[in-house]
Amino acid sequence: MSNTGPDWEVGTPERLYVITGGRSAPSTPATLDLVTLIIAKSGPRPGMQPEHAAIMRLCQSPLSVAEVSAYLGLPVSVITVLLGDLLTAGHVLSRPPVAPAKLPDLALIEAVIDGLRKL
Repeated sequence: MSNTGPDWEVGTPERLYVITGGRSAPSTPATLDLVTLIIAKSGPRPGMQPEHAAIMRLCQSPLSVAEVSAYLGLPVSVITVLLGDLLTAGHVLSRPPVAPAKLPDLALIEAVIDGLRKL
């Protein structure tokens, strides 16, 4: 018996439409980019949409939006909608990535080098 319907495992547009409830952006404005870190406050709750529950399981340790997208095999646009739902419900936290250390003052580096040369 062959399945002539859409292949729901591949990520067809119909499946993505159902997952997001037809939304193309989060319900509430959330500043999420590829490197925003997501961490779940707890494990998945009974009755959660399967994709929300999968995100909750994945994000027990901080993961970037890009990593969540890759692990679930869903487009980033879909992940941001789902994460928006979870953020609104208070199930996950988002934070910007750790900022790279600021470079020291160039004058200070030159002074140190000059001092080392004089030794």
